[in-house]
Amino acid sequence: MWRNFMLLTMRVFTLLLMTVFSAQAKEQTMPDIVLVHGAFTDGSSWSAVMARLQAMGYHVTAVQNPLTSLKDDVNATRAVIARQPGDVLLVGHSWAGAVISEAGNDPRVKGLVYLSALVPDSHESVAGLLTRLHAPMTGLSADEQGLIWLDDPALFHKVMANDLSRQRAQLLAAAQQPIAARAFTDTLTHAAWHDKPSWYLVTENDAALNPTVQNALAKAIGATRVSLYSSHLSMISHADRVAEFIDRAARTLP
Repeated sequence: MWRNFMLLTMRVFTLLLMTVFSAQAKEQTMPDIVLVHGAFTDGSSWSAVMARLQAMGYHVTAVQNPLTSLKDDVNATRAVIARQPGDVLLVGHSWAGAVISEAGNDPRVKGLVYLSALVPDSHESVAGLLTRLHAPMTGLSADEQGLIWLDDPALFHKVMANDLSRQRAQLLAAAQQPIAARAFTDTLTHAAWHDKPSWYLVTENDAALNPTVQNALAKAIGATRVSLYSSHLSMISHADRVAEFIDRAARTLP
């Protein structure tokens, strides 16, 4: 009887060890996720997506970009990458497509996720990219300090958040961060998407970046592409879908 008890105890202990090791292995294979915001927003724009990814078990961090130049935003992103405990899946929205294309050269970054993002090539600026695609920016001009603002609530609602309520758009416009005009003329050194797997979420109801341009960019970089009927701020208006998209990319990293 004592022998049977000992055998049973050993089996239970073995099962517990296997469960612990399995959980640890799962944690080790899950990449850390770094989220990078675009122009006219800040890191809080990822709040709903972060909550969903954290509930899935991911270690998630949002970068606070200064939006003062490409170099400054890349440095802010690199500082966050350096603090991650494991491999990184780097996610960029809009302007941050340029940021992650440069910061993504870090060897710890294993994949790039673009959300309705601008994706320049090596030695190319965002302004140069838009000119090449015959889609120049219009309607926005810099102030005397060289900053471009989108703080008019009605215009913010129309351009960035046409599937959110006017009240929500008004709050977002009040908290928006301007971007330095010179950032759009800063050039990449090497575009990381040449060397690393990428995913692209095309927002089909986007008044900020034409979906046709988004599709062209996704095709040009060879990204795994998914479409979503959303405004430019899909991480706010469709947080569930965006979190699922990022999770799918994380699970298919090589």
